Amino acid sequence: MKLDIIDFNTYREPDCSSGSESDAVEDDTLDEDAESVSSSDPVSSTDESSKYSGGISSTGGAQSGSEGATWPVRSSLFPYVPPYVKFRPHDLETAYKLPCGRKFFKWKLSTITPIIVRKTLSNSGFALVRKSNQWLGTWGKHMKSPMFKTLKETQKLNHFPGTFQLGRKDRLWRNFQKMISKYSLKEFGFLPHTYVLPQELKLLKQNWDFSGPNGGKDMWIIKPPASARGVGIKVINKWCHLPKKTSLVCQKYINNPYLINGSKFDLRLYVLVTSFHPLRIYLYPDGLARFASSKYSDDVKDLKDRYMHLTNYSINKLSSQYTANEDANACQGHKWTLTKLLEYMHDEGVDTKTLWKHLQQLVIKTIISSEALITPLCEENMNSYYNCYELFGIDVLLDEHLKPWLLEVNISPSLHSASPLDAHVKGPLVQTLFDIAQFHFPSRLSQNVKNAPECFDNRIYTRTLTKKERIKHANFVQFEDRNDYVYDILKDLTGDDIRHLLRAEDEYVVKGKFERIFPTAHTHKYLDFMEPRYYNRLFDAWESKYASRREDGIALLQTHCAQKVHLKVGQLNSLNKSCQSMNLGQIPTSMQPSINGQTRPLEEIMQDTSISSKMSVICEEINV
Repeated sequence: MKLDIIDFNTYREPDCSSGSESDAVEDDTLDEDAESVSSSDPVSSTDESSKYSGGISSTGGAQSGSEGATWPVRSSLFPYVPPYVKFRPHDLETAYKLPCGRKFFKWKLSTITPIIVRKTLSNSGFALVRKSNQWLGTWGKHMKSPMFKTLKETQKLNHFPGTFQLGRKDRLWRNFQKMISKYSLKEFGFLPHTYVLPQELKLLKQNWDFSGPNGGKDMWIIKPPASARGVGIKVINKWCHLPKKTSLVCQKYINNPYLINGSKFDLRLYVLVTSFHPLRIYLYPDGLARFASSKYSDDVKDLKDRYMHLTNYSINKLSSQYTANEDANACQGHKWTLTKLLEYMHDEGVDTKTLWKHLQQLVIKTIISSEALITPLCEENMNSYYNCYELFGIDVLLDEHLKPWLLEVNISPSLHSASPLDAHVKGPLVQTLFDIAQFHFPSRLSQNVKNAPECFDNRIYTRTLTKKERIKHANFVQFEDRNDYVYDILKDLTGDDIRHLLRAEDEYVVKGKFERIFPTAHTHKYLDFMEPRYYNRLFDAWESKYASRREDGIALLQTHCAQKVHLKVGQLNSLNKSCQSMNLGQIPTSMQPSINGQTRPLEEIMQDTSISSKMSVICEEINV
């Protein structure tokens, strides 16, 4: 079959305005070119004793029979875990020459797959196709949560079910309202006060009338709830300028921004989430600073100047005053790298270490604000832990006191790379992101090609549990005090524990510039803002014990994997199925209310996990 392969010499970058930064709506349909297909890949039947023999370099490709051809492989840290695809930079002139060609390495294109993603994939050996049922990955728009069930166990999509709870401005505010109500304005008061219209029009009017004596100095910014790139955004200060029957969010305008050279700017932070349960968050340190192209003024006569009040690149690039910055190492023009911005601010006397810490806290709390709603949708609609990862673009504004304010969350952040500065930031980001996402070779490869690398093993990503594992989950989720679980949860690691932990350690070793900001040895305080979940507690204990001596934890997991403990999986029987829909209220020892006052299914408490423990536990087990 002839593949529909893309020629970069004739292909044009999709216009960002077509939706590359769009906020997904739950009832949006998936783009036609990115539609997923239901059916299941066969699992490799290779004899287990011959699998995962190792010996494949993590820094290069494994040689094969064809001269000059290599497999783009990266070995796992652990025995009896299949290797991963190793991704190459976007700007290399030559691509991997695979021994089998590209027919088993298919990536399905969507209308929003950026050039920098395509080049990274092409250099890594993938065939970029428009129509195929055998694709390994796709980079596209968000889709309805039930459609995630149609993903094959060997396919990856760059979204999780339910992340519209973060991407839609109205849903994000509702979730923040709940967190503020439960945990205080001090903890979650970094999203400007918002009204969802037209439902809260009367409440807004009361606030408006109350602040009226200020002579109209209060400023509000109105935005469509599910738009991006500055579409439909206005700054107003008069009631008559507010649309009364349109779906909007009306947000308190931050009118005292921190200025550089007299201009307002915002920060685009790139945040990768590889799992929601357990929650695992990475922050990329080299984001973007985007400047308004007109000098800032809070005078009401300047409210209509979009080039002054909005920092979106898609708006300011149209300004006659806009100056492009082609040098990633320069603090000039209207777009800087985040690294250079922080260097500039440090030279100006700003405590950038503390500022960065505050940005990390904002990111963690932002993701946590919607975690209680996203996690159940993931567990209901993801067939495998393998299927999903997601890159978010979190936009932040600093006020004159250097307090970070959350502006919005983009669930399809632009990876447009027209300038050298954009390519400098986004090229390494994309390559590392794909390495962290951990793509395996498809099962079809080992069935059709001799001497192929070991392929996807569905046991590593199973969601089923043994009876022993279900009991352990139920026991450890019920404790109210951290000291009741943090020492004991690691004493008897199950196969399920080990699978979650080894996946997280294999992620960690290729994180590159990404910083894993949750979980760490110091982030257990954030668990107070989340309902009790088994895997989050497992990782809390793991990081507390092994963060400063990671090699010991890896050694412990290696010993368990050498004994194939991680390959002993539960059967998907009627009990496992019933657990997926069973409320914890039916099991007294494991009942825990959620943030929304709902009970949690037992299966939910046993889902996603990641980081884990190793060496000292091995000694404890030997002693036992």
